[in-house]
Amino acid sequence: MRAVMLETPESLLEERRRTGADLFDEVWEGVLHMVPPPSVGHQRFGKRLLLVLTPIADARGLESNYETGVFRPSPGPLDYRTPDLVFARADRYSDRGVEGRAELVVEIRSRNDESYEKLPFYASLEIPEALVIDPITRAVELFANRAGAMEAVAPDSAGGVRSSVLEVTFARIDGPKLRIAWPDGVAEI
Repeated sequence: MRAVMLETPESLLEERRRTGADLFDEVWEGVLHMVPPPSVGHQRFGKRLLLVLTPIADARGLESNYETGVFRPSPGPLDYRTPDLVFARADRYSDRGVEGRAELVVEIRSRNDESYEKLPFYASLEIPEALVIDPITRAVELFANRAGAMEAVAPDSAGGVRSSVLEVTFARIDGPKLRIAWPDGVAEI
């Protein structure tokens, strides 16, 4: 269900803060997007993906985080998105999240989500790559920032897409599962 409130009552915002319901909220150019919490399956898949990718990211000097805001560093209206996974250099992190450019963001799909609508924001922050994954079908799409726009990366002959940031290939395999292959190993989740 979508809802638009031209004025958001402070009591609603306070209730969301008090109960923790605002944990997944995002602000798009000053407009509040109240995002429902992810399903258990979504979180389980995200946790497994993070466990596989964290050592790979560490080896490349990147910090990995789950449900961390990526903020536009500007004096304008508050503007941030919260991808499921974020990989960024340590100097990009502040107490509130990633300030500006991350190296890779991962969006795990949920029903009626706004994963694809976030891509122009990520491109505007010069984030090199965005990965979009369906946690049920394990369909995976990689978008690369080319000339300020996120463009879909064509899969290779085996159906995989390769992240140049992590030097990892992602492919959907029978199961369905997501195969993650890197120079020193492989994992299937």
